[in-house]
This record gives sequence, structure tokens and C-alpha cells, in this order.
Amino acid sequence: MSVQVYGCNHVAIEVGDIDKAVAFYQDLFGLKKLDEGEGDAFFKLGEHQFLAMFEHKNMAGDASNRHFGIMVRDANQVAEVREKLTNKYKIKLSPHFGCDFRDPWGNRIQVVDLHDESLIWLLPYREVQKSGISFESR
Repeated sequence: MSVQVYGCNHVAIEVGDIDKAVAFYQDLFGLKKLDEGEGDAFFKLGEHQFLAMFEHKNMAGDASNRHFGIMVRDANQVAEVREKLTNKYKIKLSPHFGCDFRDPWGNRIQVVDLHDESLIWLLPYREVQKSGISFESR
């Protein structure tokens, strides 16, 4: 029997303060909270995935290249995230990328939009079809 993978179920990150992390991610991305417990929280990421957060007090920031990407609708929403990161939260973006940053706990996040032609594999997803996105060849 061959294993069939259907996608990524979730990404889990550690944060130093769960309440501050919930507020940060809800403000930055407008994420819908699915559930929470003592020291953890879960957010919907699209139709089929979620972001899990676990509190780890006094954690050291991560300086590695490990990261995950969050897709937003278009370049205007990427710009909105960049604006909020740099002006409201005073977070510096990673150079050489459109919108890569480290959250206050050192997690590296990459924000991309649906118009990136490298994301053509998303076409079968219902949320992309509903958005009316079309990819033009260059």
C-alpha cells in the first residue's frame, strides 16, 4: 500500500506568553481562534489547516532558518501586514524577502500572496477557486 498525503494538518509553534501571542496573531492576521486550553491556543489557517501555539515561559528566541508560510489574498494584504509589523510592532523584516519576519518569540514567518506563480498547485483548493484568482503565464 502506498501512503497518500493530502496536505499539512497543522503547524505548531512555541511562544513565551500565550495571551500576548493570541493578541499578536489575531491583530496581525485576523485569525479565527478555534480552541484554547491552559497554555495553548489553536487558530484556523484556511479550510484544512490550523496553527497551534504552546506557551513555553522564558524561552530563548530561535535564530534558525526554520519557518512556515502564511498565504494572504494579494500584494495589498502583504503590504498591510508589512506596515503593521514595522510601524505598530517595530519588527524588522528579514532582508531579501517580501515579508519575512520573526515574531516576538523568534518564530520565523513568511507571508506570501496567492498571485505568486509558484503557488499554481493551489488551483484545486476550493478557497482559491472561490476567490476568483487566475494565474497568468509570463
